[in-house]
Amino acid sequence: MKYSIVFAAVLASLALSACERATVVVPGPTVAVPGPAGPQGAPGAPAEKGATGATGSTGATGSTGATGSTGAEGAQGVDGAKGDKGKTGGSTIVVVPAPAPGR
Repeated sequence: MKYSIVFAAVLASLALSACERATVVVPGPTVAVPGPAGPQGAPGAPAEKGATGATGSTGATGSTGATGSTGAEGAQGVDGAKGDKGKTGGSTIVVVPAPAPGR
């Protein structure tokens, strides 16, 4: 009995490995090769001109702006410094020429 189980296992493995499996061939995608270009087609008919749209209405005139407020009055300036008293004249003589006679 001990040999019969081993013999059956060896026989089963040989029988299963001896089967020839058929190879499955999957066809690849068909690639279309483009042929030469055909002749150019006839030109199309000219398009019709569309109608012109209506002119829009004139916009409303804007309102006049408000007058601005008057500015505030400025502050009074500061008095300047007082000058020193002038010196009295000495013996200097000032000569003023007479005006030129009119022609």
